[in-house]
Amino acid sequence: MSFMFKPLAYDDPNAFNTIKLNPELEKQFCRNSKDTAEAIISDMLANNKHALALDGYISADYSGLIEALKLEAEKKDIKFVSLDMKEIYKSQKEIDELTAESLPLNYEDDPVLLFGKLYNGTVDDLIADSAAGKIEEMKKGADIIAVYGVGSACRKIRSCFDAVGFVDVTPKVCAIRAREAKYVNIGDESPRPFKLLMRRNYYVDFEVAVKARKEMMLNGVIDYYMLGSEEDNIQMLPKKLADHVMSELVKYPFRAKPVYMEGIWGGEFIRKIRNIPMNIASNIAWIFEFIPMEVSIEVMIDGVKADIPFQAFLAKEGKSMMGEACYDEFDGYFPVRFNYDDTWHSNGNMSVQCHPDEDFVINNYNEFGRQDEAYYVIATGHGARTYAGFNGDGREFLKLAEASEKDHGDVDYQKYVNSVVSYPGRQVMIPAGTIHASGRNQFILELGSLTIGSYTYKVYDYNRIDSDGKPRPIHTKNAEKVLHFERNQEWVDKNIAIEPIPYKKGEGYQEYIVGQTDLMYYETHRIEMDKGASYEGTNDNGFTVITVVDGEKVRVSSKSHPEYNYELNYIEIATIPNTIKDYVIENIGYQPCVVHKTVLRQGYTRYKDQKYKNR
Repeated sequence: MSFMFKPLAYDDPNAFNTIKLNPELEKQFCRNSKDTAEAIISDMLANNKHALALDGYISADYSGLIEALKLEAEKKDIKFVSLDMKEIYKSQKEIDELTAESLPLNYEDDPVLLFGKLYNGTVDDLIADSAAGKIEEMKKGADIIAVYGVGSACRKIRSCFDAVGFVDVTPKVCAIRAREAKYVNIGDESPRPFKLLMRRNYYVDFEVAVKARKEMMLNGVIDYYMLGSEEDNIQMLPKKLADHVMSELVKYPFRAKPVYMEGIWGGEFIRKIRNIPMNIASNIAWIFEFIPMEVSIEVMIDGVKADIPFQAFLAKEGKSMMGEACYDEFDGYFPVRFNYDDTWHSNGNMSVQCHPDEDFVINNYNEFGRQDEAYYVIATGHGARTYAGFNGDGREFLKLAEASEKDHGDVDYQKYVNSVVSYPGRQVMIPAGTIHASGRNQFILELGSLTIGSYTYKVYDYNRIDSDGKPRPIHTKNAEKVLHFERNQEWVDKNIAIEPIPYKKGEGYQEYIVGQTDLMYYETHRIEMDKGASYEGTNDNGFTVITVVDGEKVRVSSKSHPEYNYELNYIEIATIPNTIKDYVIENIGYQPCVVHKTVLRQGYTRYKDQKYKNR
């Protein structure tokens, strides 16, 4: 699962968005902790506010901000006191009992305790019933009180406060801080081992924090929205500026800031194309270019980069960005994710794997929906192949893979798993339950549906040892429950590795449907553009996501309002939000180019069976 991976501490310097903002509001942006503290204290005094809830996302570090608030209060000769939420959470034992069902100890199907069930409750459940009384008692002896920590602005105790701040942190930074043991799970007394900490994070802590942030964003609760990914440099957007930034950003095509990760089969393509130094990583395997739960949106505010978690932006502007029908159908989740898989000039394939369907993932993990995928081939080296479907006895293959896990004997996987020749422009759709793998020596644009949680069952991994010196976990028992063994070479060729279908032609361009199946709710197109050509499209069905998969550079803009635009280079991805009903893609490079386009299918539904909708 993606939350188990260890992101590189590397920021792409070019993945930011420049939007036009109101100059007067823009001046309200606070660039550091000192300015943030000064603005908060001044605003509270001016508006006769005395009690501040300093809520935030998991891993937020409040220590520097609390110290800055204390110093600012001293300057103004007012008494300031603070209270850490750790003092008013329920005990670790109580929280462990509450969340036990979310973290089962099923070593047979889940040998390294990777999976669990999403917690159904809220952060309110984790806070002691005596919390409000303790806060009210502390208020008696202070001019200003700040209660800080995850859940401080939850509904259970919100009435204790007359101002709310929120310290946000990007998912990448949150994972890095976990790796460095800089925080504990809510209510814990000491850090768990990294993988167990992140498992608890995913199924409980992240879940309650995301729900809380979304509720506060939607209801306009947050007075001071802060960005805390830099521990000693907390930036702040007062309410009006935060609302303004979000509402302006959603008018533009935008790009997310990617997250890079090493992997055992990692390649060299992305590192060379983006000039990532060798000392950063030598085998980058995954590039989370636009996975909503993993990325952020970097925006220039008053000449400074402000890094906003994508999920925060989605919580505030999801309906405008996706369109009302899409927002309602997917309960506010962004329904497609985009990443790159890099095995170009690597030493191996991705694991032979599959993903569960909606019945299994909902019943077993309490997730929102299943994971379909799609591979679009961007670049290849010698002998590159993409694996999908069976060409032999799939059940026999599972037995051999299970035996291999114990005796470490090699399995002739190519005897059992079908493959197709990879070449630039080839699209393979991969509905849940399909055996598949990306072969070595290629660079793939991978799409996925609803990757809130990424449930990958490895069937065979070539007996490789992972970076921790242990064999990579195999999940043949779960795989057997969800695999479609009838999906063979004939089925693959007919349904998911189709020949391009001509769709639209204009001056200087030709558009094809390259990926389409009734089993998946999105489809993919390829637009081949001559030098200087323009392509016009419409956002009739939600949103559009485009990727420059060949050539140099394009500009994408609103046809009605060309000032809302973004320039994309090779292998960069932009989302065209639903606010842009008609858009133009211009090839502004010195050579022909190819653009990959993803849209929701007309008449799509989230599931084949709608019984799960609005569960």
